[in-house]
Amino acid sequence: MTLKELKVGKSAVIKSVGSHGALRQHFLDMGMIPGVEITVIKLAPMGDPMEVQIHGYELTLRLEEADQIEIDPIVKRSRSHKGAEYMKTSEHPGLGEEGKYHSKEDEHPLPDGTPLTYALVGNQNCGKTTLFNQLTGANQHVGNFPGVTVDRKDGSIKGHPETNVTDLPGIYSMSPYSNEEIVSRNFVLENKPKAIINILDATNIERNLYLTMQLLEMDIPMVVALNMMDEVLGNQGSINVNEMESLLGVPVIPISAAKNEGVDEVVKHALHIAKYQEKPLRQDFCDKEDHDGAVHRCIHAVIHLIEDHAEKAQIPVRFAATKAIEGDHLILEQLKLDQNEMEMLDHIVKQMETERDLDRSAAIADMRFDFIERLCEQTVVKPKESKERIRSEKIDRILTGKYTAIPCFIGIMVLVFYLTFNVIGAWLQGILELGIDKLSGLTDQALTAAHVNHAIHSLIIDGIFTGVGSVLSFLPIIVTLFFFLSLMEDSGYIARVAFVMDKMLRKIGLSGRSIVPMLIGFGCTVPAVMATRTLTSERDRKMTILLTPFMSCTAKLPIYSFFVSAFFPKRGGFIMAGLYLLGIVIGILIAFLYNGTLFKGEPVPFVMELPNYRLPGAKNVVQLLWEKAKDFLQKAFSVILVATIVVWFLQRFDLQLNMVEDSAHSILAIVAGFIAPLLSPLGLGDWRIVTSLLSGFMAKESVVSTLGVLFNGNITAAITPLAASSLLVFSLLYSPCVAAIASVKRELGTRWAVGLALWQCIIAWIAALIIRLIGVAIGFM
Repeated sequence: MTLKELKVGKSAVIKSVGSHGALRQHFLDMGMIPGVEITVIKLAPMGDPMEVQIHGYELTLRLEEADQIEIDPIVKRSRSHKGAEYMKTSEHPGLGEEGKYHSKEDEHPLPDGTPLTYALVGNQNCGKTTLFNQLTGANQHVGNFPGVTVDRKDGSIKGHPETNVTDLPGIYSMSPYSNEEIVSRNFVLENKPKAIINILDATNIERNLYLTMQLLEMDIPMVVALNMMDEVLGNQGSINVNEMESLLGVPVIPISAAKNEGVDEVVKHALHIAKYQEKPLRQDFCDKEDHDGAVHRCIHAVIHLIEDHAEKAQIPVRFAATKAIEGDHLILEQLKLDQNEMEMLDHIVKQMETERDLDRSAAIADMRFDFIERLCEQTVVKPKESKERIRSEKIDRILTGKYTAIPCFIGIMVLVFYLTFNVIGAWLQGILELGIDKLSGLTDQALTAAHVNHAIHSLIIDGIFTGVGSVLSFLPIIVTLFFFLSLMEDSGYIARVAFVMDKMLRKIGLSGRSIVPMLIGFGCTVPAVMATRTLTSERDRKMTILLTPFMSCTAKLPIYSFFVSAFFPKRGGFIMAGLYLLGIVIGILIAFLYNGTLFKGEPVPFVMELPNYRLPGAKNVVQLLWEKAKDFLQKAFSVILVATIVVWFLQRFDLQLNMVEDSAHSILAIVAGFIAPLLSPLGLGDWRIVTSLLSGFMAKESVVSTLGVLFNGNITAAITPLAASSLLVFSLLYSPCVAAIASVKRELGTRWAVGLALWQCIIAWIAALIIRLIGVAIGFM
């Protein structure tokens, strides 16, 4: 039978792993190896994907992939992954003592003043970014979702300007499966850091050590930081750090990055091993006397075969050998083996496969996990089921329950939007508006009393205060929305949303992981586009990027709020929710179109972990809110300020640079007049509306500031409620701002970015026309 047929709560032994290529290698790297025991934990509410436990940790995969894994059912698991039952304690080696296995001749200290570069490497969601912030004093965003770091970040260790630490995207192995894994692997191979800081999640140590073993093969000085040790000890577990250190051959430091415990010791050891270039003592993990003897002989035969090629390609020979055995085409291309050597490699590998009765990739993965199991049995007292795990299971019964998951998701999102737009955000917005109006009035009186030039007076009051002030008042709403999104991400709930929504998203050709960039898109399209780098498929990535603009970003909130308060004051929440829903519905329709034309094919497999629920850290939430508020304020006092001044100038002066009394004779009216006929069928032919939409290309918030300047706060007398409805729909769907288009250009190239901008405008025009025609048909004017 296959894993797909195994019932919830039942266990089995894996017989064989089907699939092929990078996906199969990824499964093997995650521990799905013939002979390993696996248990089905639960199914998603819609029956797909499933969550399984393997090697003491939980993993999700679709039934489609589970159907390719052959199993033999067992009544009870023979191995509980408990490790040792007791542990001797001894003092941890001091600085440099882990180098007692080195001879002095092996030490080659770097000259004073040499820059010390570090790669910070670890699995997804193991606390890398938290440690990076502690090491460097940076304030990078931290989230409880796999793949928060989607690009490399750099910073120097506090108090050590000669150092540079690079925080790399989280990866499971050095076999490139996704974009971020390629970024991390290439950095270590090509940039050749002086040392590696490898951070492990100590609560999930077996899976984390798989990457550690591959990093040791790179033959680069390394220090291992065992993170979340406070959770291990708090749940009556322990790790014999000294024994693990001697078995791995590198310094091993227990830490809690979130509490800043043990970080100073990591710094001391990191500086020492980089300075003295103390390389790992052990790289050979084969058990020569066990069934891995065949693997041992194979690896060493390949090392002798490729040694000169690896040296020439500047790739560590042990790493190159294991990758060559796995058939990693990227490494094989760099080794440039001739025909005879390739044939010799194939013969060596085939002999090993015959002896081990496993294929090349499975044999290497099995060798690594076999060593990890032996290491953990000697050094780890597994913690009792953690409080965090028990709590997560209880919460998941509701938030991922068969009948409760989707109602809970809808309820949470409705509550978030209600509190943002009708309660907390609206109340704070009202207070800020009062303050801006009071300041504007005082400034107006002061300018009048000082007999300031009429043009300057008009610029400050009608331009800056009316324009920037009207946008600034929406800051509370944006911050409030990000506050709730941050809580959802930090708690671990967004990962559950991906698990729950995968089957639904697959119907439109996407993976459940795409839900995360889309949810981020409700905040801002720019980080949403960047977040697509965590998607393992180029097809899914492109499709998700092209769909994120349909998720209404917070920059459009000022437009919605402005028109709702002016034309539909008693139906604000209903219209806001309707606009968000319309964006989602049109996004789904466009996804069906993409799936049948531009992006034919199946979405990538859904392989990810569900992290335990954690209480969001106050510091992290406050930091994120400050970043978003700062970004908004910078935009308000740069892009929007410039746009406001430009619009005010073009509206106040004619082509001869004379001030005009009537804006209809201004430069702005002439420019907008050329475009107005295109929007006339939508009831938006007024040059002032055209102008505001043009300014929205710079920043969506500036639509409101431009309308405020051009209509002098009296828009209700100029357009009808039906035209306002068309304008709301057009604003929802038309081209994203310049920053978002620039981020699309960075990810996909100029053609895609320009195409997206034009395509969004066409969709917006069609949707707004349909709204107008419906309004005319039912007599809504």
